[in-house]
Amino acid sequence: MPSLSVLLGLCKLKVVALILLTAVVGMFLAVPAPYLPDAMLVMTASVGISMASASAAVFNHIVDEQIDIQMARTDKRPLPQGKVSRNQALVWGVFLGVIGLGILQLFVNTITMVLTFLSLIGYAVVYTMYLKRATPQNIVIGGAAGAVPPILGWTAISGTQGIEYAFLLFLIVFIWTPPHFWALAIFRVEEYKKVDVPMLPVTHGLAYTRLQILLYTILLFLVTLLPYLVGMSGLIYLVSAIILGLIFLGYAIKIYTHPEDNRIAWQTFMFSVNYLMLLFMALLVDHYFLITL
Repeated sequence: MPSLSVLLGLCKLKVVALILLTAVVGMFLAVPAPYLPDAMLVMTASVGISMASASAAVFNHIVDEQIDIQMARTDKRPLPQGKVSRNQALVWGVFLGVIGLGILQLFVNTITMVLTFLSLIGYAVVYTMYLKRATPQNIVIGGAAGAVPPILGWTAISGTQGIEYAFLLFLIVFIWTPPHFWALAIFRVEEYKKVDVPMLPVTHGLAYTRLQILLYTILLFLVTLLPYLVGMSGLIYLVSAIILGLIFLGYAIKIYTHPEDNRIAWQTFMFSVNYLMLLFMALLVDHYFLITL
């Protein structure tokens, strides 16, 4: 039997942690300040969403095993290393998914369970099994599944009440995903060519991808202003969004104007993770220390 650490290695825990952060922020924003959401509901929803997200990650590992073996970025994962069999990984993924969805159904609510299930299917099946190998727009379309967690957090606490604000959070993550992942795809373009995965730099070239990163980052900067413009957040968030957005835009401009330096793509990818974390933390802080003009 594989060890717990090996099984957890299938779960993409860093990705799950980022997903959970956006979901938890959605939970707290669903409740008017200065009130807090029910602690037990936050806990059970967090466990359910995390387990379902980990389940999707396990299925991603299973489907991508042959690709992972050939890529330096992924060849140390448990399946390529032979530390766990496909059947063991499948049982683990099903276990996580069933328990996670069961927790959401029993202790949270049906709408959150259904949306979480659809998100799981969207990532593990639609994106991993089809879109990833079918179109260079794979990460754009498939990114919708990864952008759902703020909505899941919102519905876990408030159902559909005020859900239009949760869709603003969804939109931020949705627009953030392409420049985040395309920066990595530029850095690893030769590996994606090797495994014949039609990522944008492979099908349309590096110059076109750099331009798309720049355009999406500009769009992201504008989209992140929406929570303030609709009165959902105040000046703390606005200042944070502008500062973080300008830094991200600076990286995107450097990618576009310095095509010979591949290290910038990796730096952009790493910053983009911190960008999303800090942006959502700013939303949370602002929610409880709201400053309006």
